[in-house]
Amino acid sequence: MAHFSGRDLIYVLMLCSAVWFLIMFVQLESCRGGINDHQPSSLVTYRKALAAKEKEIKYLREHADSLNRRQHVVGLPTIYIITPTYTRPVQKAELTRLSTVFHSISNVHWIVVEDSDVKSNLVVDFLKDCELNTTHLLSVTPPDVKLREKDPNWLKPRGVLQRNTGLAWLRSNLNADFNHGVVYFADDDNTYSVKLFAEMRDTKKVSVWPVGLVGKLRYESPLIEAGKVIGWHTYWFRNERPFAMDMAGFAVNLHVILENSLAKFDINAKRGFQESVFLQALGITLEDLEPKASMCTKVLVWHTRTEPANLSNEEKMEMKGYKKSDSHVEV
Repeated sequence: MAHFSGRDLIYVLMLCSAVWFLIMFVQLESCRGGINDHQPSSLVTYRKALAAKEKEIKYLREHADSLNRRQHVVGLPTIYIITPTYTRPVQKAELTRLSTVFHSISNVHWIVVEDSDVKSNLVVDFLKDCELNTTHLLSVTPPDVKLREKDPNWLKPRGVLQRNTGLAWLRSNLNADFNHGVVYFADDDNTYSVKLFAEMRDTKKVSVWPVGLVGKLRYESPLIEAGKVIGWHTYWFRNERPFAMDMAGFAVNLHVILENSLAKFDINAKRGFQESVFLQALGITLEDLEPKASMCTKVLVWHTRTEPANLSNEEKMEMKGYKKSDSHVEV
């Protein structure tokens, strides 16, 4: 397997450009020597082409360091990460934490789906600057199934339509004959170890592992016997859920997603059953599950959830006659 960094690719492109530049220069000199009244456009065409190449080489030189951070390893399956997100005071902090982890992983395509009917400037600018391979999509949750600000997280399903939008994009833009990889649903309020993504990279169908600090337990996990998943260490609907695990606890081979075009999450599914509905729609059985993280003995992802920002002192500042925080400062 060949390994190429972004810098290596830049040097190859610059070398090709230099060779092309030399060929065009020789042809231009030849054109200058033999140009006649019937060939005035040839010189103009070559000069424009040379100017365009000079501009391209300048860009490659200026961006070599930043492009080098987007490490790509030839032949390594891509990890397609689908992240639902929505506008709130901690949104940029959450996305920043995720992008910091993703920067340490080769061959990542981050699909960020906003719960909105228009792309927010914050997310647009963030993805433009984060130096990752990203796709920015939109999907609005209808008001009747959308959580209100003070609702508990478990009251209504979250991120369902956004995950489905990410799945639809994969099916519309990728081809099983040419694209190879794994699909993972990474919510923006979880904490992820870099090691987790190395674990999921070689998923054949569906890989599984423990999730920490979830279900009001220290962790939830598949139960393993003789290298196979036989059940679930959890409390909530332990025996009723076919796949009793958290959204962060599994990854699916891309081909399984592409070959089952109708499989998606169900916004009307019973609480805690989203994962089961989706995996059953993919035709997955318990025997198909591949235990990772040292046979599900290590926790590499945590359902931490960031504490909601308390901004009550903003109003108190105004009441005291102090200047409130500048609303133009993006947090």
